[in-house]
Amino acid sequence: MPRSRAAERSGGGYSRRVLLRNRERDALPFTTKDGSTIREYLHTGAQSVAEASLEPGQVTRRHYHARSEEIYLIVDGSGELEVEGETRSVAAGDAILIPPGSWHELTARSDGVRLLCCCVPPYSDDDTFFAR
Repeated sequence: MPRSRAAERSGGGYSRRVLLRNRERDALPFTTKDGSTIREYLHTGAQSVAEASLEPGQVTRRHYHARSEEIYLIVDGSGELEVEGETRSVAAGDAILIPPGSWHELTARSDGVRLLCCCVPPYSDDDTFFAR
């Protein structure tokens, strides 16, 4: 897919029209408070999008976000997602809406799981609360 002229002029990074970030160059992995490995692609004043991954059998800490609505898009692997006591099997191609204030926990199956996490308003550690 050809890049826009604005992206070409900016070297693939920021222009007045487009903010382009590359997974390998710009979204370095780190471990979050819930235990997943995250690569944050974009974080603006309005929204955020990150890639999360869990190794086979790994479980995130059960938590909720008071303000942020989250959408999970499973891109690889599979798992069990529990939201407010309801557990569903999830796999590549599934999109899940997690409303603000909803307790949730993701367990990766034997193939691990990789997903995109989209948050509005953007993700914040201050808006993340864990079960004791």
